[in-house]
Amino acid sequence: MSEHSSDLEIDNLPNRLTILRLAMVPVVLACLYGAALNIVPSWNSTLGWTAAWIFAAASVTDFFDGYIARKRGIVTVFGSFIDPIADKFLTVSSLIMLQALDRVPAFIVIILVLREMYMTSLRLLATNEGISVPVSNLGKWKTAIQMIGIPMLMANEAWWIFPFPILGTILIYAASILSLWSAISYSINMIAKLKQSRAVKKSNLKEANE
Repeated sequence: MSEHSSDLEIDNLPNRLTILRLAMVPVVLACLYGAALNIVPSWNSTLGWTAAWIFAAASVTDFFDGYIARKRGIVTVFGSFIDPIADKFLTVSSLIMLQALDRVPAFIVIILVLREMYMTSLRLLATNEGISVPVSNLGKWKTAIQMIGIPMLMANEAWWIFPFPILGTILIYAASILSLWSAISYSINMIAKLKQSRAVKKSNLKEANE
């Protein structure tokens, strides 16, 4: 059964999960910053793993808040606005901190951050033009790979037979490639829809003036 709510409602489960994700970000950064200071070297491993697990938990909330909102029919204006901000805040701040720890090359962080800024600009343009360009599978794969690779680099230790630092680096490189690929694909689709939308508007305006 769907729960009907106002588009302006803030206090619902999906929005609480999103706000929880935002609240987790400073904790993740504090753990990584503590490791970067290296005041107590014996704590670095614990801090890294703590950051990794909190980041993983935050990533899980990213899936569930959207799923619950759609399933229960409680998608709100606030949720649609704050959810992508929480996502960007979590990933971008984590990548910058990992770069400060020399676990991610600076150029990879620049690629991923600039891509997010570019995609945000495109989505704002699409909204202003009244067109909808769905997220591609490439973009979804990029996000999934990134969300797995980042906590591996936060832990920065092998676990059982899995060399997390190596695997995390490979995944982040793969995410950067997919980020560029998906941005190009999104741009092509958006340009096509933008041309179509403007052609329709021009045709309607012409008919109205006749």
